[in-house]
Amino acid sequence: MLKKNILITGGAGFIGSHVVRLFVNKYPDYHIFNIDKLTYAGNLKNITDIENATNYTFIKADIVDANQINELFAKHQFTDVIHLAAESHVDRSITNPIDFVMTNVVGTVNLLNAAKSLSPTLSKGEGVFYHVSTDEVYGSLNDGGFFLETTPYDPQSPYSASKASSDHFVRAYHNTYKLRVVLSNCSNNYGPNQFPEKLVPLFINNIGNNKPLPVYGKGENVRDWLYVVDHARAIDDVFHKGKIGETYNIGGFNEWTNIDLIKVICKAMDKKLGRTEGESERLITYVTDRAGHDLRYAIDANKIMKELGWQPSLQFEEGIEKTIDWYLANQEWMNEITSGNYQNYYEAMYANR
Repeated sequence: MLKKNILITGGAGFIGSHVVRLFVNKYPDYHIFNIDKLTYAGNLKNITDIENATNYTFIKADIVDANQINELFAKHQFTDVIHLAAESHVDRSITNPIDFVMTNVVGTVNLLNAAKSLSPTLSKGEGVFYHVSTDEVYGSLNDGGFFLETTPYDPQSPYSASKASSDHFVRAYHNTYKLRVVLSNCSNNYGPNQFPEKLVPLFINNIGNNKPLPVYGKGENVRDWLYVVDHARAIDDVFHKGKIGETYNIGGFNEWTNIDLIKVICKAMDKKLGRTEGESERLITYVTDRAGHDLRYAIDANKIMKELGWQPSLQFEEGIEKTIDWYLANQEWMNEITSGNYQNYYEAMYANR
């Protein structure tokens, strides 16, 4: 039986780094190949603890470069793919949507083409091509209810439109070429190693430095939150136990309005920093709402819970405590992000290999 050579794309990013770590540590008989372009959101310092593992290889590569991807598939004989690489920040997609089209759509199609033609397993109706997506493809829930796997797509931002397109291509390759695929659509993640353009690490860092906490509109937008390690566990379950051709929604049954979530962070930070209760809340500043800002996302995760036995391990209050503790204990990591020094780590670590 061919040993699994699993390609994980975007494994130096936030969610990807947790997935890489889990697979490297849990499956010593698999060889994990981490391909990442190392854009601003890719940080090899997220995975220094496993960088010398014998079953792990990092390759700096761009999934938009079809020739490069084809060469890597031919050289390393990837048996399976877990595809997380993506441009993911909505605000950036509004400013420059073409980057999202290229990485999220063209990059995904490049991987699909390489998988169906060059993988020793996927080209023969074996292996798994796992596409990791987002709940934002479903649009906005303005009248209650939850996103189901059968909810019609209604993307409202350039980011979600690009992810919806990539989802459709993955399903089309399953239908047309019989490529063995599974998909998942997940709610908002939070936890260690998240790039501080996202709400939770941004506000933790701003509170620590007494900077304003910018809140869109009135802060009434609702999101379902999931601790990133729980998402990585779900990806493990879907990869190994998910039914080919199926989609699994992953969420925490953990809805918060933005303003209530921010106040939870403020209260926890006041306590941990020895401040007077309410001191951090005074940093809240309401700003003009984001264009096309979806009101509410909420995932019904019953399918993955019932069929695969997965369930979230942490509720938000517990998870945010762990998250804040991590950021406070890893201030050097945050300082290197904000200074940009983290981007030099690849050259220092891999130049002589």
